[in-house]
Amino acid sequence: MGRKWNNIKEKKASKDANTSRIYAKFGLEIYVAARKGEPDPEANRALKVVLERAKTYNVPKAIIDRAIDKAKGSSDEIYEELRYEGFGPNGAMVIVDTLTNNVNRTASSVRAAFSKNGGNMGVNGSVAYMFDATAVIGIEGKSIDDIMELLLEADVDVRDLVEEDEIVMVYADPEQFHAVQESFKKAGITEFSIAEVTMLAQNNVSLPEEGQVQFDKLIDALEDLEDVQQVFHNVE
Repeated sequence: MGRKWNNIKEKKASKDANTSRIYAKFGLEIYVAARKGEPDPEANRALKVVLERAKTYNVPKAIIDRAIDKAKGSSDEIYEELRYEGFGPNGAMVIVDTLTNNVNRTASSVRAAFSKNGGNMGVNGSVAYMFDATAVIGIEGKSIDDIMELLLEADVDVRDLVEEDEIVMVYADPEQFHAVQESFKKAGITEFSIAEVTMLAQNNVSLPEEGQVQFDKLIDALEDLEDVQQVFHNVE
């Protein structure tokens, strides 16, 4: 699991360098989640998950409030959640999650990003089967034994615990995300290095230097697209 955490760290570090773009993406994701049900995170699980993730990226409260207020209004904007799958250089696998109000525009943009950067789009299911949806929560300032004892006392099941770079990483089934997080909050742990449901590759691959450079350009091109919310891959 350690390599998987490194991939998440690198993704977060990259996004932290583009805060305005990331805040805009979170604003849209929060708006869409709030429109799905009640604009109250305690009554809307999808919204609560997005807000927990936004907190780890330090999204300003003003952006969150503005998105929720917009969802409460009479806006008739309709967005679809679409997933694209494809391959990068040397057979690297990529999943692209999008929110769009123009499917043709998004499909064309994603396809172009792949084709211009040494990759190609795949059909639905061509890549996703090699990834697992996983709840990931990172905690600093606690030992792995402390976290294990806490989870045992709360009777919460997890897939794995890994201590790395002074952070205890908890991997669990997506359905356990709230149960795991609530068990920590009840124990007084309210700050998390990461708290999200993500897609983790079952097997990671290494690329030769040239392939890595091209792959990085592909990921950057995809993440720069307005409609793209998250990009997952299996490259170390």
